[in-house]
Amino acid sequence: MTDAFISDPRPLLAVLVSFVAAFFIVASHRSPNVREGWTIAAAVAKFGIVASMLPAVLDGAVFEWSLGAFLPGIEFALRADALGMLFAFLASGLWIVTSFYSIGYMRGNDETNQTRYFAAFAVSLSATMGIAFAGNLVTIFVFYEILSIATYPLVAHDETPEARSAGRKYLAYTMFGGGVLVLAGTALVYLIAGNVSFTAGGIQELANADPGLAMLAFFLLAIGFGVKAGIMPLHQWLPEAMVAPTPVSGLLHAVAVVKSGAFGVSRVVLDVFGPELVFDLSLPFGFSAGLVLSTIGAITLTAASIIALRKDHLKQRLAYSTVSQLSYIILGLGLFGWYGLVGALLHIPAHAFMKLTLFFCAGNLHVSTHTDYISEMAGIGKRMPLTMGAFTVASLGMAGIPLLAGFVSKYYMLIGGIRMGAQLTPVAYYLVGALLLSGVLNIAYFWPVIYTAFFEAEDAHDAKPLVDFRMGGESRSTLPATDGGRPEDENDDPEDESNDTDAEVDDVVESAEGDGTVGDPSDDADVPDDSDIPDAELDDLPTDAEGVVRPDFNTSERDFSEPAERVDTGDYAVDSRPSDADVPFGVGRRDNATEGSEADDGDGAAVEAGRGDDEGHTDDGEHGDGHDDHGHAGGPPAGGWRHIDGLDALRGRESTWFTLGPILTAMSLAVLLGVIPYEMGFLELIELIVDTRLPEEVMRP
Repeated sequence: MTDAFISDPRPLLAVLVSFVAAFFIVASHRSPNVREGWTIAAAVAKFGIVASMLPAVLDGAVFEWSLGAFLPGIEFALRADALGMLFAFLASGLWIVTSFYSIGYMRGNDETNQTRYFAAFAVSLSATMGIAFAGNLVTIFVFYEILSIATYPLVAHDETPEARSAGRKYLAYTMFGGGVLVLAGTALVYLIAGNVSFTAGGIQELANADPGLAMLAFFLLAIGFGVKAGIMPLHQWLPEAMVAPTPVSGLLHAVAVVKSGAFGVSRVVLDVFGPELVFDLSLPFGFSAGLVLSTIGAITLTAASIIALRKDHLKQRLAYSTVSQLSYIILGLGLFGWYGLVGALLHIPAHAFMKLTLFFCAGNLHVSTHTDYISEMAGIGKRMPLTMGAFTVASLGMAGIPLLAGFVSKYYMLIGGIRMGAQLTPVAYYLVGALLLSGVLNIAYFWPVIYTAFFEAEDAHDAKPLVDFRMGGESRSTLPATDGGRPEDENDDPEDESNDTDAEVDDVVESAEGDGTVGDPSDDADVPDDSDIPDAELDDLPTDAEGVVRPDFNTSERDFSEPAERVDTGDYAVDSRPSDADVPFGVGRRDNATEGSEADDGDGAAVEAGRGDDEGHTDDGEHGDGHDDHGHAGGPPAGGWRHIDGLDALRGRESTWFTLGPILTAMSLAVLLGVIPYEMGFLELIELIVDTRLPEEVMRP
């Protein structure tokens, strides 16, 4: 099919609409409703402009608009071709969904600097459109750097030391690391070929260039863009960026930033070097440049999945899941053949829909229950049935279960790897093995979240999310109160002095001895001497067959409407196998500091990062009838989770529809892409991209 070039300003308008809207958003800072109205209007307008070009692009048209020349032969050009339309159509559509979610999240969490947040978000989407519609390496580099700058205020939004540190690391990796590599690769391509314009199937002059220089240019560009895609070992910025608000995490992981990295690698493989040259650039031991790229992807997806197994903080687990899932795209781009490339490109929207759902769910859990740690989510499915139901569907899609988006893209990549192994090189079989292994690991790190939420009760919690040898974790509760309820905060009853840590220990000891009256200082005769206090073996406390101290759950002797006495033996799963318990953000560990234990980072920064649990954050009372969680800092409240049935959930009782609506929308898109990929337009667009970039002998089977 021959491309028909059309001079049209719509690619430029798609870039400018949200950039202009950012000024109106800032000007409307005194009127939140007007400010957010500008956000929604810009998102809808951007999507409308992009969608208006889609029918013509599917027919082979390419929309171009030039703003002049940088250097001889290098223009600042915007071009909407099929590959750019794939990324732009996805990002602009999901910005609408994310904008509604942002309103619910930022208001529900009572976040500060909301005007700055929405303005930076708008500029970030302008940069994303510029990356999608860039006509050459210079243009994409400019917007690549603008995106890094625009997203820095979002990563550092909380303005805590941890947020600022994460923002600096983000800039160091993506702007000063990846950006420098992209610039060096661009200069080398210009030196070799005298041309940096994107050409379907690759720049012809590179095929006749010195193989060593061509190889160097390829890896400079691939690794430079791969930094944003989170390839190991250049991924460290991505988990730390989870300190940002959850909509930003969705932007980073599903809509713009990491997808811009994967998209950049796609441009390098398909439109700078071409799939055939990438496969022909030979290295020792039978490897080509494409196979090296796929091998890096295979190692990253396996290692990141294993690391995700040990992450107790939900957003951290999702962050490493993103590192793994983006590597599917990198792996597929190195598979020389029709199926592999189709699978790699289809995984861009598939991952976007599924991962956006997962992050939206994590954010809704945080706003509604202030729960961030998997080890505190036992039974949370009855409190958040719609949210955790959507999380389950998206998790199954990430694992590649049929009828969901992840299955379709992974199926294409598996077939592509098998065909490449049978026809070209046996090395591709190892890549197929990595794909299959990663699917198993996906189940391994998502299943504990689902199991904990739906199949565990607060009073019989099994801390499986903290996977350690022996595989399966500890069967002891990680919750502060042993019946799943959380002790009341110290400030709840100013006249109650029993919250003192030493007093709690004395109470437990005296209760175990059966002597004296707890808390009665006048009865000195009943207070045991130090020699009478049970030793480290705690012989007189209730223990199980293995000698582990456990509370007495005899329902006939206590009122379960009151919090249980805490039996702190120091051997909870989080204490003995902390995994990522020292994550310097989130509110799930605030109780550690208030109960007298050391702060995770040694200086109280973790408490500061979780600010707002006692002040600033609003709870479910804003959204409806979530008053039973008021004052709650993560994990089940006293008495356990309140049950919300399906009908009440559909009425929006578990959260606001500003967050529930986007969650269900993103989940539905993941299902539809798995069931009707052609009707959604993505698979048709991807097949057009691949058909125009492969030589005739390896065209569609």
